[in-house]
Amino acid sequence: MFKVFVIAEAGVNHNGSTELAKKLIDIAAGSGADAVKFQTFKAENLVSKNTQKADYQKQTTDSQESQFEMIKKLELNVDTHRDLIAYCAEKNILFLSTPFDHDSIELLKKLGLEIFKIPSGEITNLPYLKHIGSLDKQVILSTGMANLGEIEDALNILITAGTQRNNITVLHTNTMYPTPMEDVNLKAMQTIGQAFDVAYGYSDHTLGIEVDIEQLRWGQVLLKSIHLR
Repeated sequence: MFKVFVIAEAGVNHNGSTELAKKLIDIAAGSGADAVKFQTFKAENLVSKNTQKADYQKQTTDSQESQFEMIKKLELNVDTHRDLIAYCAEKNILFLSTPFDHDSIELLKKLGLEIFKIPSGEITNLPYLKHIGSLDKQVILSTGMANLGEIEDALNILITAGTQRNNITVLHTNTMYPTPMEDVNLKAMQTIGQAFDVAYGYSDHTLGIEVDIEQLRWGQVLLKSIHLR
């Protein structure tokens, strides 16, 4: 009998507000999730100051501001990280955060995180993978649109850099938001696990709870977005 490790995805849905971030933690803890995950980044390391928003971003946010201005508002500073980590401890839920640049990897290391989540978009970022691999921590790797060859390359880099294979969990991921039911393909989790002899799980972007209930019968890690009601 195995226990699925459930991660609630808070992401940047705090909108830069510590109070809202704590409400997301409350919801995650109340749902019975094992962990709640945020995002750690420096806007200057991600986009240029003149980068325009995607069309879908313009529809839901100020169309006059740049993408840089938008994501700059969503940064969490060091003190806020410490505050949220302490609050998670009070609520008996694990704090996680995805780093998106080298400075953020170092910040999370200094803050004592033992699990590092690698987003789908960085699975081919070799220097980034080497950096995280060198920490010899628990690693959760999302695959997104990666093929089996790219997953293999990422695993090889992490392991060569110093991370043990048995400390890596690979998540089958679909990058569509929301993911149509016909594109879920939960059996891809098993294909990944068997191909690379690693722990596996699923990062869910579907609406509703049907896929999550089914995944709980199969996988070892479930990552699911949460929303304020």
